[in-house]
Amino acid sequence: MTGLRLDGRAFAVTGSSRGIGAAVAGDLAARGADVVLNGRDERALERRVAELSARSDGRVVGIPGSAHQPAVAEALLEAAAAGGSEVAGLITCAGVAEPAGSSILTVSHEEFADLMDAHLGSVFATCRVFAPHFAAAGAGAIVTTSSFAWKGDYGGTGYPAGKGAVTSLTLAIAAELAEHGVRANVVCPGARTRLSSGPDYDEQIRELGRRGMLDELTVAGALDPAGPEYVAPLYTYLVSDLADGVTGGVFAGSGGFIGRFPAPDAQILAYRDFHASPPWTPEEIDGMVRSGR
Repeated sequence: MTGLRLDGRAFAVTGSSRGIGAAVAGDLAARGADVVLNGRDERALERRVAELSARSDGRVVGIPGSAHQPAVAEALLEAAAAGGSEVAGLITCAGVAEPAGSSILTVSHEEFADLMDAHLGSVFATCRVFAPHFAAAGAGAIVTTSSFAWKGDYGGTGYPAGKGAVTSLTLAIAAELAEHGVRANVVCPGARTRLSSGPDYDEQIRELGRRGMLDELTVAGALDPAGPEYVAPLYTYLVSDLADGVTGGVFAGSGGFIGRFPAPDAQILAYRDFHASPPWTPEEIDGMVRSGR
């Protein structure tokens, strides 16, 4: 592959036996990087490792298991460092879909906990292992995977909650590690994968549109997304030296679209000195909220 090369660098990619993670791992490997893949389906992981090994100049290995388990996270770092290349980045793509029809009216405690483990837990466990390594080296890049669903307009429970928590955790990591020369960013991808295709998925998206939760443009895009190879280069960019100085960002990528969410900030509705004023009354607050909408 011409263009950006990543020879002599190693990256770990969770959730990379299929889907977006597999495409990201493929893009990194095609650029000469050593890549450590990870996934819970050991056979799918072995197939993807074999595919990439056959056409990559770099070292490609797989670590099976759930990335939210500390032992798996530690094995990922050990495998990345074992080849002698610089451990340059961690990309987290592990996740699972919300159960069909799940909502706060129906989700079980067990289902919610599983979703949080798959999304937030896998990011925490791997970042907890890789962050000290990067901080000690004075360099490194972390890219996590959130979702457009973190805004809540796709409904659900543990999926948007987990993705929202991933976004916040990554922003906190970016702030914490900036002084150590370590960058952290978020990608909210849109791509056709096994989690975003099939009759059940299509009907869910159409139902969200009928309920007014998604607009017509979003419905159309969700029903006809590009393949994951279209968003993979965004991840590659963010772990490369091209993105030097880029940290604490929440990016979006889907097909021919690249975007960036604005940094969250509070809108001041009103102010008065509490030293000289009583607390706001509920009626006063109502007036501020309605006039400031």
